[in-house]
Amino acid sequence: MLTRKNKLILLKLLSLFSIVRGYNILIIVLAQYLTSIFILAPHIRIRDVILDPNLFVIVLASAGVIAAGYIINNFYDKEKDLINRPQKTMLDRLVSQRTRLTGYFVLNFLSVVCASYVSFRAVIFFSLYIFGIWFYSHKLKKFPIIGNIIASLLAITPFFAVFIYYKNFDEVIFVHATFLFLMLIMREMIKDLGNLRGDFANNYKTIPIVYGELISKRILSVLILASWLPIYLLLTRYEVGYMYLYFYACIILLFAFLLGLWRSKGRTHYVWLHNILKLIIVSGTFSIILIDVNIILDKILW
Repeated sequence: MLTRKNKLILLKLLSLFSIVRGYNILIIVLAQYLTSIFILAPHIRIRDVILDPNLFVIVLASAGVIAAGYIINNFYDKEKDLINRPQKTMLDRLVSQRTRLTGYFVLNFLSVVCASYVSFRAVIFFSLYIFGIWFYSHKLKKFPIIGNIIASLLAITPFFAVFIYYKNFDEVIFVHATFLFLMLIMREMIKDLGNLRGDFANNYKTIPIVYGELISKRILSVLILASWLPIYLLLTRYEVGYMYLYFYACIILLFAFLLGLWRSKGRTHYVWLHNILKLIIVSGTFSIILIDVNIILDKILW
């Protein structure tokens, strides 16, 4: 049986995992490797991509900066999260503010040190990324529209890191990135709709607070229609292999999202809509392997 002390340690570890959103970081790490293998460097063997020390360091630095970003975001959002997510906030409080801030600085420092292994340009890139996350959490997230755009751009920045590393400028990559960006900005807007109480109480100037829920829903509807353009291009102009199944599923899910959006009336409904977008984003990560199923065998064998 676990002692009381051991239970407390486990709870603190769980709290720390919750603060840094460990599950999100794992998904991003996996997405960076799958993107590298199947989209950015399809001509390189899987073994060589996975064992590439430079790529490993870039992914490790990205994970560190993202974890630190979640910590500083948690620090600035503690008051509104107490209203919007009371249970999670109580769990997060098992880790002291001092420990969180220490972790924030340590993770950022180690990430920059890791980046120095690759190049000085990588150091500059991750230093700017760290500053961007802090400035967003401290200032920009309280502003409508610009806060949503910056949050979405910061979310796809780790993919730009590996994109720059491989120097692959194929047009299809930008189309994939556009689709992901649209899903991310829609997710940010749905989060704002679900966090109305906490945002209003803490003077956050989000789109639904400044312009109202109706305008938010109209903007989301336009973004849904816009997302069908990259889907159309990926299905008709580019070779995506069996990933076409994923994009057809996305059309159905986005249509269901649109119907649910205009019938939604409260936080519970917005949480369901957020989960639909999360499903699209996460399943998209695993669907990358469908671009060329044979590439797995070919790369492993050779």
